[in-house]
Amino acid sequence: MPRVLVDRFTVPDAAIDINGHVNNQEYIRWMQDIATAHSSDCGWPLARYLEVKSMWVIRSHFIEYVRPAFAGEELLLATWIAGMDTHTSPRKYRFVRARDGKTLAEAETLWVYCDATSGRPAAIPPEVREAFPVVTEATEITAAIAARR
Repeated sequence: MPRVLVDRFTVPDAAIDINGHVNNQEYIRWMQDIATAHSSDCGWPLARYLEVKSMWVIRSHFIEYVRPAFAGEELLLATWIAGMDTHTSPRKYRFVRARDGKTLAEAETLWVYCDATSGRPAAIPPEVREAFPVVTEATEITAAIAARR
Protein backbone atom coordinates (compact mmCIF):
# COMPACT_ATOMS: atom_id res chain seq x y z
CA MET A 1 0.00 0.00 0.00
CA PRO A 2 1.76 3.17 -1.16
CA ARG A 3 1.46 6.05 1.29
CA VAL A 4 2.34 8.48 -1.51
CA LEU A 5 1.62 7.37 -5.06
CA VAL A 6 3.74 8.98 -7.78
CA ASP A 7 2.94 8.56 -11.46
CA ARG A 8 5.25 9.59 -14.30
CA PHE A 9 3.79 10.51 -17.68
CA THR A 10 4.38 12.60 -20.78
CA VAL A 11 2.02 15.47 -21.56
CA PRO A 12 0.18 14.61 -24.79
CA ASP A 13 -0.47 17.17 -27.53
CA ALA A 14 -4.22 16.76 -26.89
CA ALA A 15 -3.79 18.28 -23.40
CA ILE A 16 -2.71 21.66 -24.77
CA ASP A 17 -5.13 24.58 -24.90
CA ILE A 18 -5.35 27.77 -26.97
CA ASN A 19 -2.71 29.38 -24.72
CA GLY A 20 -0.15 26.75 -25.71
CA HIS A 21 0.07 25.02 -22.33
CA VAL A 22 -1.81 22.28 -20.47
CA ASN A 23 -5.53 23.01 -20.16
CA ASN A 24 -6.84 23.35 -16.59
CA GLN A 25 -9.34 20.53 -17.18
CA GLU A 26 -6.46 18.12 -17.79
CA TYR A 27 -5.07 18.69 -14.31
CA ILE A 28 -8.43 17.75 -12.79
CA ARG A 29 -8.69 14.64 -14.98
CA TRP A 30 -5.18 13.57 -14.01
CA MET A 31 -5.99 14.17 -10.35
CA GLN A 32 -9.07 11.96 -10.53
CA ASP A 33 -7.15 9.26 -12.41
CA ILE A 34 -4.34 9.09 -9.85
CA ALA A 35 -6.79 9.19 -6.93
CA THR A 36 -8.57 6.16 -8.41
CA ALA A 37 -5.24 4.38 -8.97
CA HIS A 38 -4.12 5.13 -5.40
CA SER A 39 -7.40 3.81 -4.02
CA SER A 40 -6.94 0.59 -6.01
CA ASP A 41 -3.34 0.24 -4.84
CA CYS A 42 -4.58 0.61 -1.25
CA GLY A 43 -6.98 -2.30 -1.74
CA TRP A 44 -10.08 -0.33 -2.71
CA PRO A 45 -10.74 -0.68 -6.45
CA LEU A 46 -14.10 0.35 -7.88
CA ALA A 47 -15.45 -3.21 -7.61
CA ARG A 48 -14.90 -3.25 -3.85
CA TYR A 49 -16.79 0.03 -3.37
CA LEU A 50 -19.64 -1.40 -5.46
CA GLU A 51 -19.71 -4.53 -3.26
CA VAL A 52 -20.17 -2.47 -0.10
CA LYS A 53 -22.47 0.04 -1.82
CA SER A 54 -20.33 3.06 -1.13
CA MET A 55 -18.52 5.71 -3.14
CA TRP A 56 -16.43 8.84 -2.87
CA VAL A 57 -17.72 12.08 -4.37
CA ILE A 58 -15.93 15.38 -4.79
CA ARG A 59 -17.06 18.33 -2.72
CA SER A 60 -14.37 20.78 -3.85
CA HIS A 61 -11.11 21.23 -5.73
CA PHE A 62 -8.42 23.77 -5.09
CA ILE A 63 -5.52 24.13 -7.54
CA GLU A 64 -2.66 26.58 -7.40
CA TYR A 65 -0.84 26.83 -10.72
CA VAL A 66 2.80 27.79 -10.24
CA ARG A 67 4.32 27.15 -13.68
CA PRO A 68 2.85 25.99 -17.00
CA ALA A 69 3.34 22.53 -18.47
CA PHE A 70 3.81 21.90 -22.18
CA ALA A 71 3.36 19.08 -24.69
CA GLY A 72 6.11 16.48 -24.55
CA GLU A 73 7.22 17.30 -21.01
CA GLU A 74 7.57 14.45 -18.55
CA LEU A 75 5.63 15.14 -15.37
CA LEU A 76 5.45 13.49 -12.00
CA LEU A 77 2.11 13.56 -10.24
CA ALA A 78 2.05 12.66 -6.56
CA THR A 79 -1.02 12.10 -4.39
CA TRP A 80 -1.55 11.29 -0.75
CA ILE A 81 -4.24 11.37 1.92
CA ALA A 82 -3.84 14.51 4.03
CA GLY A 83 -6.50 13.77 6.65
CA MET A 84 -9.57 11.75 7.52
CA ASP A 85 -12.66 13.15 9.23
CA THR A 86 -15.97 11.44 9.97
CA HIS A 87 -17.32 11.73 6.41
CA THR A 88 -14.58 13.50 4.47
CA SER A 89 -10.98 13.12 3.46
CA PRO A 90 -8.75 15.76 1.87
CA ARG A 91 -6.40 14.36 -0.76
CA LYS A 92 -3.42 16.40 -1.90
CA TYR A 93 -1.56 16.42 -5.20
CA ARG A 94 1.70 17.83 -6.51
CA PHE A 95 2.64 18.17 -10.18
CA VAL A 96 6.40 18.27 -10.75
CA ARG A 97 8.42 18.63 -13.97
CA ALA A 98 10.63 15.52 -14.05
CA ARG A 99 13.71 17.05 -15.69
CA ASP A 100 14.32 19.73 -13.08
CA GLY A 101 12.07 18.90 -10.11
CA LYS A 102 10.20 22.21 -10.31
CA THR A 103 6.68 22.22 -8.88
CA LEU A 104 4.13 23.17 -11.54
CA ALA A 105 0.95 22.95 -9.48
CA GLU A 106 -0.30 21.92 -6.07
CA ALA A 107 -3.87 20.88 -5.44
CA GLU A 108 -6.32 19.48 -2.93
CA THR A 109 -9.63 17.72 -3.37
CA LEU A 110 -12.10 17.26 -0.56
CA TRP A 111 -13.67 13.84 -1.01
CA VAL A 112 -16.90 12.86 0.75
CA TYR A 113 -17.61 9.21 1.56
CA CYS A 114 -21.20 8.37 0.61
CA ASP A 115 -23.75 5.59 0.69
CA ALA A 116 -24.14 4.61 -2.97
CA THR A 117 -27.81 3.76 -2.53
CA SER A 118 -28.94 7.06 -1.02
CA GLY A 119 -26.14 9.30 -2.28
CA ARG A 120 -25.90 10.77 1.22
CA PRO A 121 -22.68 11.21 3.21
CA ALA A 122 -21.82 8.20 5.35
CA ALA A 123 -19.33 7.61 8.13
CA ILE A 124 -16.04 6.31 6.79
CA PRO A 125 -15.85 2.71 8.05
CA PRO A 126 -12.78 1.40 9.91
CA GLU A 127 -11.70 -0.87 7.04
CA VAL A 128 -11.52 2.12 4.71
CA ARG A 129 -9.72 4.29 7.28
CA GLU A 130 -7.12 1.57 7.87
CA ALA A 131 -6.43 1.23 4.13
CA PHE A 132 -5.53 4.89 3.64
CA PRO A 133 -2.70 6.14 5.85
CA VAL A 134 -2.64 9.87 6.45
CA VAL A 135 0.60 11.52 5.29
CA THR A 136 1.56 14.86 6.82
CA GLU A 137 5.35 14.92 6.70
CA ALA A 138 6.70 17.04 3.84
CA THR A 139 9.93 15.01 3.83
CA GLU A 140 8.02 11.80 3.04
CA ILE A 141 6.26 13.45 0.10
CA THR A 142 9.46 15.01 -1.24
CA ALA A 143 11.33 11.68 -0.93
CA ALA A 144 8.59 9.78 -2.80
CA ILE A 145 8.72 12.28 -5.67
CA ALA A 146 12.55 12.30 -5.75
CA ALA A 147 12.59 8.49 -5.97
CA ARG A 148 10.68 8.67 -9.29
CA ARG A 149 12.92 11.35 -10.87
